[in-house]
Parts: sequence; structure tokens; C-alpha cells
Amino acid sequence: MKEQIFTNYCLQLPTAEVLGTLLVKDGIISDIQPDVVSCGHDGEGQYLLPGLIELHTDNLERCISPRPGIRWPLTSAITYHDRDLAAAGITTVCDAIAIGDVTPGESVRKSSYDAMIQALYSHQQSQRFLVDHRLHLRCELGYEPVAEIVLQYAQHPLLCLISLMDHTPGQRQFVKLDKFREYYMGKHGISEAEIDNFIKERLEAQKEHAQKNRTVLVKMAAEHRLSMASHDDATVEHVEQAASEGANISEFPTTLIAAKTAKEKSLQVLMGAPNLILGGSHSGNVSAMELVQLDLVDLISSDYVPHSLLQSIFVIAAATAKPIYEAMQPVTANAASAIGLAGDRGTLEVGKRADLLTVHLNNNIPHLTSVFSQGKRTA
Repeated sequence: MKEQIFTNYCLQLPTAEVLGTLLVKDGIISDIQPDVVSCGHDGEGQYLLPGLIELHTDNLERCISPRPGIRWPLTSAITYHDRDLAAAGITTVCDAIAIGDVTPGESVRKSSYDAMIQALYSHQQSQRFLVDHRLHLRCELGYEPVAEIVLQYAQHPLLCLISLMDHTPGQRQFVKLDKFREYYMGKHGISEAEIDNFIKERLEAQKEHAQKNRTVLVKMAAEHRLSMASHDDATVEHVEQAASEGANISEFPTTLIAAKTAKEKSLQVLMGAPNLILGGSHSGNVSAMELVQLDLVDLISSDYVPHSLLQSIFVIAAATAKPIYEAMQPVTANAASAIGLAGDRGTLEVGKRADLLTVHLNNNIPHLTSVFSQGKRTA
């Protein structure tokens, strides 16, 4: 691969913004200088950032099932998913594959997880992806066979993160049952006549299966040195349990006290970019912006809107007056650290992968002008 010179860019370095030049050789950052040179690609003062790192996205599910009852061909869906992420500036992704649904009947979360995992691995191995794909298994604890299923993937080469989820009504994400009813009846088409029986079934499943599954999955994560997230922590007790089990991420805490406790227990707090950008949670939980302004957020996920990840950087910068190189850390350096990849990505430093974004800011809306993965342009 030829040398690539990016000059006259506002380089977002780990601790400073520098108008200068970055040199790439064989897909690796080989030099960074504070000067502008006469050769190479002239950025005309645009931002140059590290590629974004996504830890939790349901975008693949959306591509496979764009509407209830619709199943898109898997190979096409995975290709579109990969292109969606590249076009959003994401260069490393942990594809969130949920094991065990919380809705009646069959769904991709009960019937398609293995096909999704195998297709992701096949595409990654054959270098058909634009983005570096990793695996995040979302484990629904009340789903009876979840631990047995996940154990089959414990040594999967793409697996780097598991999350422990419990969507039982009346707790965590849905403390208020009216919000639970509203969400599940609206999104999943559960009728008013069915919803009370559905709630009863979910409560019984949690009581019978959740703790047994949790014990097995915690042990697996420790044995295989996997990053582990606790999902939708709402109370001090939720966080303390996660910390005692070795979790390193508190994913989408639903209350201020849970987020504060997570920070005290040295868990990285992950919040959703849609919550941040829209100014609140669709479930009526704590505002991501409130936590950002209290300096309680370490990680940001696009969740279900890939393009929100880049925008979150500039929303944080505008709200907190932080420089871009600080505001971007939840989606670059911190995210790389959370899944053990800080050694080769997440920052603009010599010796790291040339995963790069060039961005022009217009009315505080970031316009992505190019994306590079290991020096190769992908968008």
C-alpha cells in the first residue's frame, strides 16, 4: 500500500487538537506532525478523528426484520448492515445478537441467532466487510435455555462482550407497568387482552430461570476473560451485584443513583446516543444528557441509530464546552479499552490502525466526508 498523507486537518489527538499532518503506511499511522505540508490530501481545516467504536447496536436485527413478520435474506441484510455502519463512521463494531426474546411467539432472537453469528464470522473471515466486526451476545436471563446456548459460543473467535439482561416487567427498564404496556403493545403488537397474561408469564420465567442462568454466564465470562455488561441497572443493589460478579460495564443505567454507584464501583457507564440527542429516554428513565453533564458517562452506543454515534460527539462538546478530542472519547478510546482493543485502535497515535474519519461541521451538525479502515477508504 502506498503512503497516504493527510495534511491541513484538525487532528484530534489523545490530549490535544493540532492543525497538522498525519502519515499512513501499510494501514498503520506512521507519523504525526504539527506542520502543514504541500503534498498529500489537503483537509482544508476539517476534523480528522479516529474511527468510531460501537459496542451495542441492534442495527443487524433491523436489517433482517425491517417490519414485524418480515425476514430479509440474511446475506443481503448483513451486507446492508455493514454498509450502514461504514457510512456512519463506525470502523469497529460489536454486533449485538440477542439470545432469548421477551415477546410472544418466534422472533430472530429465538430462531436466527446462530445463522446470524455464522454469517458474521463467514463474512469477516472472507474479508467481505468494510467494518471490523466483533460479537456481543445479549443474554436474556429469564429465557430458559439462554446459558446453555451462549456456552456454545464461549470460545468463538469474534466474541468479546456479553451483557446480562432482564426485561421482566416492573423493574429495570420498565419499573412503571404502564410504560411496559405502552411499549410492548405499540412495538410488538401485543393486544390489550394478551398483555396481562404476558406480564404474568414473564414474571414466572424470571423467578424460575434468571438466577441460575446468571450464575452460569458470570462463570463463563470470568473463565474466558470476556468483557461483561450489566443491562438497565436501576438500583444500588443491581450495580453492586454486577460489580461483585466482575462486570466492567453498566449498560444503560435507568436511574441517576445507579449511574453514580457504577462510577463508584469503577464500572464504565454506557448510555445511548438517541437518548442523548433526543433529550430523554423513550422509557421515561434517566436522561443521558443529565449524566453527561455530571461527568458520569464513559461510553456511548448508537443502539438503534448508527448515525447518532458521530453526532453524539458534537452534542456533548456543545453541551459541556469540552474540546472534540475529549468529547469523542466515549466512542473511541474508552470504547476500545472496554473490550480490550486499546492497544491498536481508538486514538490517533503512531503505530495504531489507520481507522480515520474526516468531518466537516456545519451548524453543529457533523458531515462525514470520508471513512478509512486501516488506510483503505470505505465510505
